[in-house]
Amino acid sequence: MTAPVTTLGSGKFLALRRIGRWEYVDRINCRGAVALVAITPNHELILVEQYRAALNGRVLELPAGLVGDADNPAEAPETAARRELREETGYEAATFTPLLSGPTSAGLTSERVDFFLASGLHKISNGGGDAHEQITVHTVPLADIDSWLTTHRKAGMAIDVKVYAGLHFAKMAVPSRSPCLPRA
Repeated sequence: MTAPVTTLGSGKFLALRRIGRWEYVDRINCRGAVALVAITPNHELILVEQYRAALNGRVLELPAGLVGDADNPAEAPETAARRELREETGYEAATFTPLLSGPTSAGLTSERVDFFLASGLHKISNGGGDAHEQITVHTVPLADIDSWLTTHRKAGMAIDVKVYAGLHFAKMAVPSRSPCLPRA
């Protein structure tokens, strides 16, 4: 027997809920989120940097966003992935390959994220997000990514842990014989 769900408060995209003693955030008015492992033809991983109010600072992240928000509730995850890649980074991709889907923080939120590998990239604009975002785009050679992330982390930059999941898939997607990746 499950305890009843109580809504403690809600906004446009989130609702704070309680079941028994357990409180969590429910993602509402969208169908989830997407995160993009976008690799350039030069074997660079595309990352974005933006201010996040919840952390009161700038965060390094994979390009990402909501699926099927209030403006387009029927939007498919791949459509959202294409839109977010173009808006945030200024790149378009020839191919979007689904990688995995799962919860972002199972003890805190109902949100699920679909990861896509974006390949066959070409630059069409500067990116930077929509009118409410101030995104800085970083293209980091996979051969240098570990030291690049370590340098930024030591300098106090918050790094979203999904970057490390994306990096796992990025390194799998680029052949190990590639001159720009160190051998294991």
